[in-house]
Amino acid sequence: MNKSKVAIVRYETPLASVRRAIDLCHGLDHLPASAKVFIKPNIVYWSKTAPFPKWGVVTTSRVVHDMVVLLKERGIDDISIGEGTVVYFPKDRETAQHAFETLGYNVLKKRYGVKTVDIFAGAFEKVDLGDGVEFNFNADILHSDFVVDIPVLKTHAQTVVSLGIKNIKGVIDMKSRRKCHSADPERNLHFLVSKLANKIPPSVTVLDGIFTNERGPGFDGRMRRSNILVASADMFAADKVGAKILGYEPSDVPHLVYAAAERGRCLDLSDVEVMGETIEDVGLKLEYSFAYNASDTLPAPMEKMGLKGVAYPKYDLSMCTYCSYITGVNLTAIARAWKGEPWDDVEILTGKVMKPTPGKKTILLGRCLYEANKNHPDIDKMIVIKSCPPSPDAVVKALHQVGIQVDPALFENVDAAPGMYMKRYEGKPEFDESLFKVDA
Repeated sequence: MNKSKVAIVRYETPLASVRRAIDLCHGLDHLPASAKVFIKPNIVYWSKTAPFPKWGVVTTSRVVHDMVVLLKERGIDDISIGEGTVVYFPKDRETAQHAFETLGYNVLKKRYGVKTVDIFAGAFEKVDLGDGVEFNFNADILHSDFVVDIPVLKTHAQTVVSLGIKNIKGVIDMKSRRKCHSADPERNLHFLVSKLANKIPPSVTVLDGIFTNERGPGFDGRMRRSNILVASADMFAADKVGAKILGYEPSDVPHLVYAAAERGRCLDLSDVEVMGETIEDVGLKLEYSFAYNASDTLPAPMEKMGLKGVAYPKYDLSMCTYCSYITGVNLTAIARAWKGEPWDDVEILTGKVMKPTPGKKTILLGRCLYEANKNHPDIDKMIVIKSCPPSPDAVVKALHQVGIQVDPALFENVDAAPGMYMKRYEGKPEFDESLFKVDA
């Protein structure tokens, strides 16, 4: 049996470390001459208004730059770097350009002729992924000859890990992303994510673990300087090894279980040859799920604070990125609004499948949940936020309406909220911002 080569390399030196990872796994051996190459980093979030923790959230510019150099050494001239960064206001085109500029992609454009692609500014094409699943994919990646997939090595609060396959979610349109967060318990997020890479051109996957993220995918996780690179021409094999490094058996990652079944692959590493470092030498144990109280009705830190009279049930697979982001702001605002007096039996529901509890004031966050529960008999008093994504002003109004006097200032610029997390990393030189820049 031919085994897929997966390289594990410690990041030590610019260019040399990425080169070694690619060489060990023969990652570019199947790169066509004069190929049109699409590089897919992970920029899951960006703010143009405030510094935020990028470590373990965003692919380092160091690895992107080094991959461009390796491609240029092989005579590749047609290189695009593309990402569909989620922005809170869908018509926002400035944030993506700010990210590309700040991360140094425009320097790569001037130096090497690289193109940048804002996924949401381009064309999409419908792709049949099998089993009746159709998503709209960015045309640039579909019509490339070769893909360089560079996700961050991180855990994910919903999908356990977010690696090579999951990173492809960043090249589908928003309608397709919402479809991923299905209310169907069988054809759920795990099932749909497992299909994302089914029609991607030949590729190499480089898991950027210079920084890792516990309870990712975003800035509210716990970042670590880990100095790990994983590379393979087999995306599924790279993801299996990446999961093991993060502390999870591939069989514990539902979308990898689905992917293995569809591909006729095994879930253990018997079809993988690990090159370089061993999994045991670099292995971590990073949690993926945020801690809640015993009844899953309130985050554990808020329970510890003594909050009473409010329930904000734990997120499920049907909660999409927009509601996930505003939920982070909501929880911070509610915690800050707590003055020691119980609120009047309030529950805030998210996603597409949550059901109200009798006798409560029920806030339905988002259009999806409103459509699912608008006629539910157990709702005593319904407060609805119908907009998609949920309007920050509407959220403030709803919370005030039920007596939770959150500070509107926290919602007036939701883009600045992640800046609050920067304090965790102050005075820690291992969290090096220079790895997210390209010297001009």
